[in-house]
Amino acid sequence: MFVTGGLKSLLPHVLRRIIRCNRLSISNTSGMAEGYKQANVVILHKSLADDFEKFCHANAGPLPLLYRSKPGDWKCPSLSSDSDIRTDCLQYRIYEHGACTGTLKSLKEYSEQLKDMVTFYLGCSFSFEKAVQNAGIPVRNVEQKCNVSMYKTAVPCYSISTFCCNLVVTMRPIPESKLEAAVLATSELEEAHGAPIHVGDPGLLGIQDLSKPDYGDPVRLDPGDIPVFWACGVTGVEAVINCRAPLAFTHSPGCMFITDLKNDNVTVRSSREVPQVHCISQDPLHYSIVSTEAAQKIKNLETLIGIDPGDRGIIHLHRQDELLKACLSISHARSVLITTGFPTHFTYEPPEENDGPPGALAVAAILQALEKEVAIVTDQRAMNLNKKIIEEAVQLGILKRPVPLLSYQRESADSALMFLCENGNPGRPRFDHLVAIERAGMAADGNYYNARKVNIKHLVDPIDEVFLAAQTIPGVATTGVGDGGNELGMGKVKDAVKKHIKNGDVIACDVEADFTIVAGVSNWGGYAIACALYILSTCEIHDRYLRKAVGFPQISKKTGWLSALPSVTKEEKLLKTLVRHGVRSGKTASLEMEVDGLPFYNTHSVMIEKLL
Repeated sequence: MFVTGGLKSLLPHVLRRIIRCNRLSISNTSGMAEGYKQANVVILHKSLADDFEKFCHANAGPLPLLYRSKPGDWKCPSLSSDSDIRTDCLQYRIYEHGACTGTLKSLKEYSEQLKDMVTFYLGCSFSFEKAVQNAGIPVRNVEQKCNVSMYKTAVPCYSISTFCCNLVVTMRPIPESKLEAAVLATSELEEAHGAPIHVGDPGLLGIQDLSKPDYGDPVRLDPGDIPVFWACGVTGVEAVINCRAPLAFTHSPGCMFITDLKNDNVTVRSSREVPQVHCISQDPLHYSIVSTEAAQKIKNLETLIGIDPGDRGIIHLHRQDELLKACLSISHARSVLITTGFPTHFTYEPPEENDGPPGALAVAAILQALEKEVAIVTDQRAMNLNKKIIEEAVQLGILKRPVPLLSYQRESADSALMFLCENGNPGRPRFDHLVAIERAGMAADGNYYNARKVNIKHLVDPIDEVFLAAQTIPGVATTGVGDGGNELGMGKVKDAVKKHIKNGDVIACDVEADFTIVAGVSNWGGYAIACALYILSTCEIHDRYLRKAVGFPQISKKTGWLSALPSVTKEEKLLKTLVRHGVRSGKTASLEMEVDGLPFYNTHSVMIEKLL
């Protein structure tokens, strides 16, 4: 019997010969034949082969197809010179009508049946382990001398005919400081599943307990390790189970076919396509991935909207990369709640200003285009006004359809929780991201102030409570957009507001948001969010991460996304609508101009042109 020592350096054809003779005392091929590709194996009747190949192409992340044999062909000349698929895996599984009926060391006794069967060789993550180690990253399952952990997820694959199943993933613990290096090392190896499909809390994939893998062995996380998940070829095994074929064979998970191909045919990327990793949530822990090019575009947007036309000192409130992280978080969201409304004109009816609603509707429009659920919550007294504005926005083509309009009133201690979650259950939130754009924010004394220190609390419903409740619910994130420090969500920068903004010691909002976007005019912040979400949606690296490397790229929907973006024409029409309903400007007269006798911000239109 051979033992594991020295197997790393043996050539693939030697290893296959040893395996063929059943002379290895090991349970998996992780760490063997370093630098060479290993393959998952699925063997099906020829009548199912075409559909399974389509299934592989539709789910290329977990099922990168290396080779498809002809019926009855036990060799794979493009992968190896002298192989026999009947004998060259450490162990096989046999499936009959979807049930695993046994494990085998050899398939030779089924040679007659195999004459009508087709073998699929699919890429394996064992192939990238050497590249990960070369990047200075430990491979814990190799260190611990065990198989990699594999888990069934709640993520559905793209179905083809009878082939349908959920994604299976491998998990490798990666030190937090090495996350970006791990993504970079594997992203170029698309035939070995490429970049991770999830970084962070396993519960976000539907995995309940890392200590209980569905396949393989549990792998311990060292202190400081983050669980990182890659798409896994055992997804093919799940597809075989669900198709309930009368007879099928697969490798036993971890017992791969070792090819003669080296991992040197990497996907060459330009510096703009290099992936970046950003933490977007601590509870649950969640990281996102984006290309350097897309990230830089969004950072440029952040700089652009930071221009201070009123010279109010907002530069001191700016926090770097908040726009990027906020939009990464929103891009992962299923349902978004938006709030706006600052009744600064307290002696008029309506008291609202026209900074806020255009930005809020710009965000709502792109969210609709991205097929996310979106709703708006506003003051009860302003419901009719906002309903009319939304209806006209649909007529003007700014929105595809009306946005549900909600109001919030405090009726009991748990009103905010009941509003946010089904039956007040924190495990069932109705929204997973809240966005406030130019929304009056509660100060430390419980009042609401405009920039001139006038208390307008009597005009403001306590929507802040909803944001405060969100802080207690795992998985619900918040973003605040403001231009003066007295807006909801600006509590994150309240010390800077008190120090640098006129009347800041009184007006500073005390309620924090997870992400704080500071803009010269709050509408600009809304426009920037819309543009940034478009940039992320057209980023191939981020799109793949969002869809977990299953299904097809969403770039075909680009035209619809583009048409949802804010434009100068849309803004002019909307601002005229606001004025027609009595909504006034909230900024200084030096920022205004007249169009057909109607005042609006000329700087808005200029900014939109720059953003686009």
